[in-house]
Amino acid sequence: MNRRNFFRNTALGGVAFTGLTGPLSSFASETASSNTAQFKLKYAPGFGMFREHAGNDPIDHIKFVHDQGFRAIFDNGFMGKEPALQEKISNELARRNMDMGPFVLYADFGVKSMVTRDPEMMEMLKKKMHEAVELRKRTQIKQALVVPGRYDEKLAWDFQTANVIDAMRMCCDIVGPSGLELVMEPLNAHTDHPGLFLTTIPQSYMICKAVNHPACKIVNDMYHQQITEGNIIPNMNMAWEYIGAFHIGDNPGRNEPTTGEINYLNIFKHIHAKGYDGVLCMEHGKSIRGKDGEVALLEAYRKVDAF
Repeated sequence: MNRRNFFRNTALGGVAFTGLTGPLSSFASETASSNTAQFKLKYAPGFGMFREHAGNDPIDHIKFVHDQGFRAIFDNGFMGKEPALQEKISNELARRNMDMGPFVLYADFGVKSMVTRDPEMMEMLKKKMHEAVELRKRTQIKQALVVPGRYDEKLAWDFQTANVIDAMRMCCDIVGPSGLELVMEPLNAHTDHPGLFLTTIPQSYMICKAVNHPACKIVNDMYHQQITEGNIIPNMNMAWEYIGAFHIGDNPGRNEPTTGEINYLNIFKHIHAKGYDGVLCMEHGKSIRGKDGEVALLEAYRKVDAF
């Protein structure tokens, strides 16, 4: 991709990027030069989010988003990529001093996994954890995402909770020595994922407390939590010691900030004031299709980062 033609090919031109303070020549550079318009927080676009401008190659995507001032990316499907590509991506991120958000290690929404004491499930989880350790060795990626699966209607809730605690402790004991963190994701049961065990930040906090392992963390998906419980900033504060990463998405619609009811400007200001230096994965769609939608997405992040 010829990024030097980016402004010429964008209908709104340079005016669309009101938050971009650096010279256009530095923006269009093919090198990994620093960008004076870096975002204050590590918002992380997923591969394909800027396909209209950056194409489909993941390395081109990294170069492009770095040029826009992003300091991280995320890739839910990172574990499924070929090892050579994983290493290539990891090396490119390291070269540009960028981070990667949690990749999905285990998230089967149709299975009662951690809530049971099924020996086959436990062996499957052990195998997944060892695979994650090997990935960590190759790439130095810091975090992996896990979902405890569906709840069991025939088993008392407290027994299920105890089983999840035991399962998470087992998994953390495997991955912890490698430096990998496991972030549990609570998901909403109202709109997207009915039937799952883990749904709220307080519930996730309690499990982390009980697991009592430095590798056991939470990914706070603010889209899901707005639907499930609201009270985003107070719950964030209460669980702060265990929050390892964030997911972003406005509600309703699960698109970029400013398109729904969540006040992301205030939330990001609060996260920044608390000294957070981790990744905030942009796990959402775009409210507008095509190149204009990609420009609108960048404008939205400039607005909510202007605190």
